[in-house]
Amino acid sequence: MRTTLRAPDALPLRTRLLYGSGMIAFGVKDHGFSALLMLFYNQVIGLPAAWVGSAIMIAMIADALLDPLLGQMSDNFRSRWGRRHPFMYAAAVPIAIAYLLLWMPPSASHGVQFIWLVASAIAVRFSISVYEIPSTALLAEFTSDYDERTKLVAMRYFFGVCGAILMAVITFGYFLRPTAAQPVGHLNAAGYITYAWASAGIMMVSVLASALGTQKEILKRPPPPPPERASIGQMLREMIGIMAHPAYVSILLASLFFAVTSGLYTALAVYFSTYFWELSASQIATVASASTVGIFLAFVVVLPISARYGKKQSAMLMFALSLVVSGTPLVLRLLGLFPANGDPLLLWLLMGQFALFIMSTIAGAILAVSMVADVTDQIQLETGRRSEGLLFSAATMVNKAISGMGILLSGLVLAFVKFPEHAQPGHVGGDVLQSLAVIYIVLTALATAMAIVCLAFYPISRSHHDENIRRLGENAA
Repeated sequence: MRTTLRAPDALPLRTRLLYGSGMIAFGVKDHGFSALLMLFYNQVIGLPAAWVGSAIMIAMIADALLDPLLGQMSDNFRSRWGRRHPFMYAAAVPIAIAYLLLWMPPSASHGVQFIWLVASAIAVRFSISVYEIPSTALLAEFTSDYDERTKLVAMRYFFGVCGAILMAVITFGYFLRPTAAQPVGHLNAAGYITYAWASAGIMMVSVLASALGTQKEILKRPPPPPPERASIGQMLREMIGIMAHPAYVSILLASLFFAVTSGLYTALAVYFSTYFWELSASQIATVASASTVGIFLAFVVVLPISARYGKKQSAMLMFALSLVVSGTPLVLRLLGLFPANGDPLLLWLLMGQFALFIMSTIAGAILAVSMVADVTDQIQLETGRRSEGLLFSAATMVNKAISGMGILLSGLVLAFVKFPEHAQPGHVGGDVLQSLAVIYIVLTALATAMAIVCLAFYPISRSHHDENIRRLGENAA
């Protein structure tokens, strides 16, 4: 008989929906960073691609340093509103302001624009962390059930991906429309200003809705005991000990390598769509809209395969599938076995490919975050401490690494193949496009293989998790 610390269906549907709705902000931000930021700063503003990638990498390193400290603060914070919610409320307005400034660089030298990009990117990522880390940590507090955690993560990803897709369709379909002065819509500088204002508003509203919608539920639960007083050195040692746990390291490294593949695909997708497949802005929006099928398929398959094969094996399968799906059209085109640009069949095949990629990527990411939640119970059993904020800070960092690593690598790859700035579709050399495709295929294959190898060392199965929950229940009694 399975024993849990609390009823697995404790959350009402309304609270679950509002809990997940906060991820709309993350989805909007992630689409902007992954699909638009490189194109905007490189092709519209004129900043060299390697500079853009380096700026985002600097912001990502700052994240890596700040996120664990923020998670530790969230774990040890106490207030009348709980441990997590004061952080969530405080993040809403800064997120909107920072994201707005990101898309309004000054007309100045490349050096000034580079500094602007670094500063605004750090501000966006840190303000997102102030909301995202405490919000994600609520997952382990709401339920300890093996399958219910996967459902809650699925709810978060549903809203996150919907936010990203909604902005992709609206942005390419309405904001970035071609004009007489700029016939390529996604190179239209004025459209990005409209996009920035709309995105900032949506992000702020979704964060506030999620925080308000989950406040009542968390106050129903008994507050955790007050944290023990500890020196800074002792806190750092505890943080290092927790984050060096073998199960945690396994899932963290696997997620990071998978983030590299997903981020590189997303960052280069608009380049492949514009210059390799020569799609118009409206056709790119059509391909993006097909990912709604991928979202549906992800939530259809993730729970059944997890229940049948376990989270670990299911995640490995999704990682491998994402590699096959993302690379197949490029391989077939290089071999001369894919429809030519302009062929009506090409758009349908790309829509199908993108739907399957979204399915495998979302399903793999859902399982990975759910596994992190299971690690929190393992560590509590071994140390007596609940450290959800600290552990999920790295999960948040992995989510943001999708955009950070993708932009960094895409910038380096574009610089390596000497991709021209202010390029027009149909006027980029075939050798440049072929080199871009080959390097992309090789890099994603290597990163995916590393992700699967790292995940193979993850030790917590369903039976292992159930035993941890049983023992925690005995200790609580």
